Amino acid sequence: MKKGTKYIHAGAQPDPATGAIMTPIYQTSTYVQEAPGKNKGYEYSRTHNPTRSALQSALAAAENGRHALCFSSGMAATDAVVKLLKPGDELIAAADMYGGTFRIFTKVFEKYGIRFTFCDMQNPDELAGLMNAHTRMVWTETPTNPMMTVTDIEAVAKICKSKNVLLAVDNTFASPYLQNPLDLGADIVVHSATKYIAGHSDVVHGCIVVNDDNLNEQLAFIQNSCGAVPGPQDCFLVLRGLKTLHVRMQRHCENGEKIARWLRANEKVDKVNWCGFEDHPNYEVARRQMHGFGGMMSFTLKDDSIEAAMKVLSHTKLFSLAESLGGVESLIGHPATMTHASIPREQRLKNGLTDSLIRLSVGIEDADDLIEDLRQAING
Repeated sequence: MKKGTKYIHAGAQPDPATGAIMTPIYQTSTYVQEAPGKNKGYEYSRTHNPTRSALQSALAAAENGRHALCFSSGMAATDAVVKLLKPGDELIAAADMYGGTFRIFTKVFEKYGIRFTFCDMQNPDELAGLMNAHTRMVWTETPTNPMMTVTDIEAVAKICKSKNVLLAVDNTFASPYLQNPLDLGADIVVHSATKYIAGHSDVVHGCIVVNDDNLNEQLAFIQNSCGAVPGPQDCFLVLRGLKTLHVRMQRHCENGEKIARWLRANEKVDKVNWCGFEDHPNYEVARRQMHGFGGMMSFTLKDDSIEAAMKVLSHTKLFSLAESLGGVESLIGHPATMTHASIPREQRLKNGLTDSLIRLSVGIEDADDLIEDLRQAING
């Protein structure tokens, strides 16, 4: 089944009571049982809810996985994955990563005895050299937020399998439309479904997709025991968003390429980070494992001052200054003070995330209008 067809029909069944074509919002906390322990598969909505079940089936299909689990946010999904570890275990992660992930690793879980080591995930040999008897998991995101570095998922997966180490991939930036890490050997895929999957900036949501039955059982236990589950209204909105993921991502990719190439040609722009450039360090990897290069990018100005960046950030009219990404509308942001403020400045600079770096989430508006908006904000 082709992706567009799958996104529309996966997990969808006509409502048995009315024949409604859209999955109903089962706004209930509990379910009547015929006798103690005798039920129709639902007892309490923290554990199961029909709207959430439909979405989980759809998300599993979207990522070519067997099982999906939904959470109240992308960070809640990340939290559940790290809870697979125990004190004394080590997780190796990409040094260039989303600030919220870095924060939960170092400020929450580190104090419970889990060790976190960071490396350049573009270099699989460096990763292999860091692994030891305590390494239990590798965490990467590709492309990364906001530097757009690319990890060779297949190469990293082979290393992990040789060491019996789990590989978790944050696939938020690519979405299931552009990249399917399970097909490349990953064990766990994580999404902030708030972003491209839902796509309309109206819901906060996260998910995990896996193939392994035992891994799903462990994560489902954590999901139910810790309770960071989404409500049925949120699940309905994500189901609705998934149905148009393919057509939205096509436009994100088209607009992203036009704007990335326009930025690179602009005399006031210094460097543009976008994995679709032929001279991108891992362009061949991106071309091989992705089905397009998306609408996420970042750039710096030749006037590499925070004042120059702030001028651009405050003068756009169509690009809205806001956190998050992946919605139909275009967003502009300043990672150093917004999404990545929790990462120490020294480490940010080491990763190339300067104080003047600007990140774009290119929406699905007319590309010419977006370019004109950037022109007037950058050129003055």
